[in-house]
Amino acid sequence: MMRLRLTFSKTEAMRYTGHLDLHRAWERTFRRARLPLAYSQGFHPQPRFSLACALPLGYTSECELIDIWLEQEMTLAEIQAALIPALPPGIQIESYAAAELNAPALQTQVQSAHYGLTFLEPVAGLAQAIADLLAAEKLPRERRGKPYDLRPLIEAAEQIAPDEEGHARVHLQLAARENATGRPDEVLNAMQIAIEIVRVHRTGLVIAQKG
Repeated sequence: MMRLRLTFSKTEAMRYTGHLDLHRAWERTFRRARLPLAYSQGFHPQPRFSLACALPLGYTSECELIDIWLEQEMTLAEIQAALIPALPPGIQIESYAAAELNAPALQTQVQSAHYGLTFLEPVAGLAQAIADLLAAEKLPRERRGKPYDLRPLIEAAEQIAPDEEGHARVHLQLAARENATGRPDEVLNAMQIAIEIVRVHRTGLVIAQKG
């Protein structure tokens, strides 16, 4: 048995692929690559995959993490050689590693996530909107009918250098723990900015360190 950990990018071609469809894409990829996937027990065995942190529909990323269990040990070079020609458009593997079989689930290790927001249209008063966001003591919101405070989930927010085309950009660091997850679209909503004029790209995941 082997637990493989991949860091991968989800690029423009996969931007509108949802969480469940991403799981299916990985299963198809491993089958095409003829790698020995391990399956769960029971009446409906499923491939043993574990994604660190679901990426909302419409976002891209360069830092996604997935753990995949294989029935047998293989070298990382063998796995890479098999996977690269089997990958679908929109997925690019950034790194390969072997993880401890009994390590905690990826979902429990993620503490926060970094995002880059690119504004496709000018936003008047963007700097002030960020300042107001950070100055707020509370940001009452509602998700799935339940009230919550968004403010503690915003760990950092700052305007950064524009992109090559001159579009304004903002960096966010949001909590991404179980039952305490901040979403960029909710932050934009609190700033009264339409998500439709923003491209969101996840740039990093903060993983809890051992010990």
